[in-house]
Amino acid sequence: MALDDESVDEGGPEDRAEDDAAAAVQRSRAGKHDSMRAADLERVTDYVEEAEILSQNIGDAMKVVSDRQMKEANEKQLKENELSRVKVNKEDVDLVVNEMEVSRNVAERLLREHRGNVFDVLVSLTN
Repeated sequence: MALDDESVDEGGPEDRAEDDAAAAVQRSRAGKHDSMRAADLERVTDYVEEAEILSQNIGDAMKVVSDRQMKEANEKQLKENELSRVKVNKEDVDLVVNEMEVSRNVAERLLREHRGNVFDVLVSLTN
């Protein structure tokens, strides 16, 4: 039994110093890991905040695009209404179709855009 008592050593000052050094290293590592975890958490929250901002920006951009499309559609409708009021002669349409070899729809549209002026239509088709 005497051998057993001697083999159990509670540790001298050197062993305690080594244990203290090892504990300090572990605390240092834990502190380093904690700071890395905090930085990772900060990145995640930054990403979420950016995503919220981006979704708001996307909503605003979609509203702008939608408003622009509505405005263009209204302008197109107004132009079509204005063109439909212009009277064109059947002889003028036939002349443009025969001379420039375009369809009746194209000839009629061009005559309406040029307010029935055959000369302007023929010039625009040749340029």
